[in-house]
Amino acid sequence: MTARVASLNISAGGVPKHPVDAAEVGWLGIAGDVQRNRRFHGGPDRALCLFSMDLIDALRAEGHPIAPGSTGENVTIAGLDWSALVPGVRVWLGGVEIEVTGYASPCRNIQPSFLAGDSRRIDQRRRPGWSRVYGRVTTPGPLRRGDPVALRTVSP
Repeated sequence: MTARVASLNISAGGVPKHPVDAAEVGWLGIAGDVQRNRRFHGGPDRALCLFSMDLIDALRAEGHPIAPGSTGENVTIAGLDWSALVPGVRVWLGGVEIEVTGYASPCRNIQPSFLAGDSRRIDQRRRPGWSRVYGRVTTPGPLRRGDPVALRTVSP
């Protein structure tokens, strides 16, 4: 299976974010997406938040009422080895390139996406490999649902 953009998600502030078919990605994120709390979200090093559709499906199988965008991610990706997304890795989302800058800590606003409100289920410190990640945009451009996703390979 080729990795692909399963969902693009935006909101006028907060969660959940709602799906759109296409969007323009700039240096500070997706056009039309607003971050309510700029202390913890947004800015050049947290321009995009990404999460795995495969992990969302696994969480749903555990009974969590999670959906694409419900935990605040802008881009939901299917078919990618999520453990490969570590700080410093570059990822192509269609023609948009991002560099992973870190892990997104869960906050109380996403608790409705989890059984008993336990958003720690996707905390990188407690459950490595299950966290959302933040990215810095290194090549802006248009992005569509269904676009291919690939890790950028760098020659030694």
